Amino acid sequence: MTLIDPLPVVICVPARNEARALPALLDALAALAWDQPAPTVCLYLDACTDGSEAVVRSAAAAMPFALRIAVGTDRHPSNAGVARAAAMAMGLDHLAGAEGLLFTTDADSRPRRDWIAAGRAALAQADVAAGRIARRNGAADAAQSRIERYYDRLHAYRRRIDPVPWEARETHHFSGGANLAMRSSVYQAIGGFRPLPFAEDATLLDDAARAGFRVRRDGAMLVETSSRRHGRAPLGLASALRAMDDGEPQRVAHPDAMAWQWREHAAMRFGFATIADGAARASLAGRLGLSADHLLGVARDCRNAEAFAMRIVPAPPDVGTLMTLAQAEDALTLLESQWCGAAA
Repeated sequence: MTLIDPLPVVICVPARNEARALPALLDALAALAWDQPAPTVCLYLDACTDGSEAVVRSAAAAMPFALRIAVGTDRHPSNAGVARAAAMAMGLDHLAGAEGLLFTTDADSRPRRDWIAAGRAALAQADVAAGRIARRNGAADAAQSRIERYYDRLHAYRRRIDPVPWEARETHHFSGGANLAMRSSVYQAIGGFRPLPFAEDATLLDDAARAGFRVRRDGAMLVETSSRRHGRAPLGLASALRAMDDGEPQRVAHPDAMAWQWREHAAMRFGFATIADGAARASLAGRLGLSADHLLGVARDCRNAEAFAMRIVPAPPDVGTLMTLAQAEDALTLLESQWCGAAA
């Protein structure tokens, strides 16, 4: 296990017209418990027109650690992915080529006091850590809470059928940019956040896994975020909450389809060490309807079993078939009961 305690921490935050939210974020960052060396906060203000820069600069002197500020302009096209990548670039620039730990959150979020310690502990076990995201006043959005519980159950089921040693015991499904941490070398190796208008966070986690890095979802690493209905990402949390307010039905993929993919991940991860054996290779290829030569070609490009499993297994054949949340909950309950029966 690589010791990471001495590594410097840089907290990277993008913000666009967040003058109202920034004081609470800065208060939460100032209250973080930290060890030596002291963390550095990098705030990327993305073409703000609401006085965000004045808010941040007035707070800078009172911060217990260094606060770096960069101001973007409208001269360059931007979106959620571009802005987060710009904030992370500030962090890399601060590290100046040295290894460090990059944390990122959102301007409307508040990391818990032990966020850095929890992130360090997670990254002692993995290369990228996705923490839990709790909504303020979440009880007021019962429908969203229900779907989050469903996805937590679904991810827990995934780790039953496809366990990995770096996963947290207190795991969850979240993959949001409001709560991520990673080694700087890993971030650079996968090319960073893509310039996407939404899902730049989930895409980064997928890129990391496909590159063979260990992605850990750790519930001990907690950030509280807002339940606002207006956000930057067109398909982010704010738009999901608006859709629920409008009475749109919640529809999700059938858990059977996801379970198929995760079983194959487990089989491919386990079988990676046997690729050189012709019979074993043919058996693995047959599971996926692929040729043994194709399987071997992919394996040769993979640095480890995790990369191979994530790259070789296709999307589930029925992943586009959606069902109501109630139907999915019932289907997942059946899968869980069958697993318990098999385990017994």
